[in-house]
Parts: sequence; structure tokens; C-alpha cells
Amino acid sequence: MLKTILSISGKAGLFKLVSQGKNMLIVESLAEKKRIPVYAKDKVISLGDIAIYTDDDEIPLHKVLTHVKNKENGQKAPIDLPSAKPDELRAYFAEILPNFDRGRVYPSDIKKLLSWYNLLIANDITDFTPETKTTEETKAETAE
Repeated sequence: MLKTILSISGKAGLFKLVSQGKNMLIVESLAEKKRIPVYAKDKVISLGDIAIYTDDDEIPLHKVLTHVKNKENGQKAPIDLPSAKPDELRAYFAEILPNFDRGRVYPSDIKKLLSWYNLLIANDITDFTPETKTTEETKAETAE
């Protein structure tokens, strides 16, 4: 599911991929439910491609979101994001991912991740596991 949820640089919130054209994507805002075109010049990243730095390795975003969901029993994160202090954010995130790299994961990253989590939960997107390819898709890629 996270592969079709996009973050677009310069635009607030998250977007769901609706359709693809030759030089653009049609996306729908999760918050406002408005559809807009996104062009090749816009920086677009799928949530499925994001990972969080830890002391040892990188953890895919879907695992981090699942940890937050388990901690909060599927409810929104209770932290007040607009007024949260950096130490508060780090302490909360340390409960979720104790070995996150404190030098490379900034409070702004934690705030963005938690706001994404809250937006996904508000839109009933609670399955963060990555999609698995069907046997036919795998065979088609192998044949190429």
C-alpha cells in the first residue's frame, strides 16, 4: 500500500497515486481529496522507498509505521506535533525505535513521520506491509 502513497516536495501532506500519464502523474490529496497533476519536474517519493537510519542499518518506513501502530494500538500518535520540543520527539521516537541514529534522524524527520502516520490512520490506511508481487508479475520480469 505504501508504494502508491506519495510525498511531493513543496506540497503539504500525502498523496495517493490515481493515474499515470506520459509526463505526469495524477494524484489525490489524502487530506483534501482533491486531484492534481504532478509533473516530471516535481520531486516525488513513494513512502515504500523511504527508510530510517539506525545505528546498524536502515529500517524500512513500513516497519517503523507498524511499530508506531502497535505502540498506539492503531490510534493516532498522542504527541502534539506543532508544539513538540525536539527532546520530546526524540524521547517518543526512542520508545518506537530505540537504536535510531540520533545524528542523522532529525526532530523534523520524526515530526514528519508522525504526521504521515496520523494522516494515514485518519484515512483508514492501516496496513503498512509492502505489496508482494504476484507469481505472474515475477515470471514476466524474469522473462525480460
